[in-house]
Amino acid sequence: MNYRRLGRSGLKVSELSFGSWVTYGNQLGESAARECMAAAFDAGVNFFDNAEVYAKGNAESIMGEALKRLGWRRSSYIVSTKFFWGLNDGPNERNTLNRKYLLQAIDGSLERLQLDYVDLVYCHRPDPDTPIEETVAALHSIIEAGKATYWGTSEWDAADIMAAWQIAERHQLHKPVTEQPQYNLFHRDRVEHEYARLYEDLGLGTTTWSPLASGLLSGKYNDGVPADSRAAIKGYEWLGERVQDSSKLAKVRALAPIARELSCTLAQLALAWCLKNPHVSTVITGASRPSQVKENMQAQQVVPKLSPDVMARIDAIVSA
Repeated sequence: MNYRRLGRSGLKVSELSFGSWVTYGNQLGESAARECMAAAFDAGVNFFDNAEVYAKGNAESIMGEALKRLGWRRSSYIVSTKFFWGLNDGPNERNTLNRKYLLQAIDGSLERLQLDYVDLVYCHRPDPDTPIEETVAALHSIIEAGKATYWGTSEWDAADIMAAWQIAERHQLHKPVTEQPQYNLFHRDRVEHEYARLYEDLGLGTTTWSPLASGLLSGKYNDGVPADSRAAIKGYEWLGERVQDSSKLAKVRALAPIARELSCTLAQLALAWCLKNPHVSTVITGASRPSQVKENMQAQQVVPKLSPDVMARIDAIVSA
């Protein structure tokens, strides 16, 4: 496993990491989640991503129990959580990044995760109703209290990230060190263009999600939606519709010959393509069984095969 610094911070994250969105609490119970986490850890993964809202808190509880049973040395792994949507419907409990919510939310997450602290805490979405100054100060308080080590944003626009960083700089508060954006062959503009200045100016890191475009780039939806896939889960009908986009499926099929030439799967090709970007600190992968984890990890061996010519052929297909 290769490790990359999280932007300009000193934290080193495995270039492939393991996330819990959709799977934990929907497809995986504690035992299966533990097996997948163990397979990832054995492959060198040190970053495990989570969020308060995933499975309404259950994903954190499952990961917390798995970590307890696995008994890993706390300094050997990185855990994240994210806040915004909340778990309740009160005016200060939902869709907010105000100080009251954030200081309560971190305590709830730590209890579910059975941890004394998380390594990364994210503002899961921007909050237009709370001054950025208040949010930055609250995250600083969480870090100073020893409940988190670093903080970042998820799906914030470049202007808001810059504003948060400048506020922190002005008041000598802990700065955001990373952003968690969607990034894959079909979703590229924000990572490749909007954030371009932030990598150099702020030293921004990225922990990217959905590298397979919700599984579409794996090729498993080329002939419909399998009954055991996440797109078939009740409540995720929107995902089923997204992965049946005929124009994108045609492009996935056109990528298949390239994958065959490189002796890899479509999923490994898509993951390797993400890893090729030097501004990506880590690619968050997902899996519902250990064999998928092991397959995903092999994407690292594909990266050296992505020559300029191969990258140009891939770009021509997805840009058509």
